[in-house]
Amino acid sequence: MQSGQRSELIQVWDLLTIILISVLLAVFIYFLPDNIGRVIFGLPFILFFPGYVLVATLFPERKSLDLIERIALSFGISIAVVPLIGFGLNYTPFGIRLTPILISLVIFNVVFAIVATWRRLQAKDPFLPFEPQDKFAQMRNRFRQESNLDKALSVILVLAILSSVFALGYVVAVPKEGEHFTEFYLLGPGGKADDYPNNLTVNEIASVIVGIANHEGRTVDYSVEVWLSNMTYADNTTTINRLYYFGSFNQTLSHTDANIEGNWEVQWQRVYNFSVPFSGQFKLWFVLLLDEEAYSGAQYTNVVGTQTANRFLNILNDDNSYTLNLNLNVAG
Repeated sequence: MQSGQRSELIQVWDLLTIILISVLLAVFIYFLPDNIGRVIFGLPFILFFPGYVLVATLFPERKSLDLIERIALSFGISIAVVPLIGFGLNYTPFGIRLTPILISLVIFNVVFAIVATWRRLQAKDPFLPFEPQDKFAQMRNRFRQESNLDKALSVILVLAILSSVFALGYVVAVPKEGEHFTEFYLLGPGGKADDYPNNLTVNEIASVIVGIANHEGRTVDYSVEVWLSNMTYADNTTTINRLYYFGSFNQTLSHTDANIEGNWEVQWQRVYNFSVPFSGQFKLWFVLLLDEEAYSGAQYTNVVGTQTANRFLNILNDDNSYTLNLNLNVAG
């Protein structure tokens, strides 16, 4: 490489580094999503790079701004630019999701870094970031001139900084285990959270969709009990007037990670068909049990006044239980 070309590369090493890191970050996110590089590169990618390349584009000359002003403006402008990009994406078909935001920021950083590179090379008195090799040479010469005590303190300081960096890297690379939970939901026959069969006639066949997703960190044997109840509530007391067992079903599901960045995905669903042989106002209850045997009894049997009814009430009053219900108005 000729000396002139090498000199030009040194003048814009900061902008070339931003281009490289922006591209590497996209690679980390798509091919190594749990890599620590995603966090290390992600923070400056969002909070510093957009403002820095924009400032470098607008002010290529040394006299325009000093280094401290450029750094301060870079953080401030980044905080303004990134939300504006998200605001613009909100009005596009892509929406505010990981992939559109990542691609938009990479394009923004790369394009403005290229423009800033061209403007800096054309400037008569361009802003030049410090050259790493010169800075390291200065630090080495200063270290040699220090007393033994100062050298020892410098070494301790460097070790403390490195220890902090490694500790931070460990915390990021080995995060705490996430919350364990189960998704339990009820959909109408069209597969959406509406158009539920609330108004029926006696013995009319209706259907709903019951869904489960296992995020418990282990394989779970799920059981779902279905009950039909008529209850009254007064003075913080629940009275069961009628309670009928409608049936149960079982399903074993392995753990699946909760997808909070992409589109929601179904793990398991089934269509549940039912009919009510009685008229009146009812609630159809779906009770989810984890690694527990489901109740088995005669279908459509009224269990009011039995231990089974007390068990049912205890489940409803348990804040950690999984229950869903559907209001039914059954005409004779």
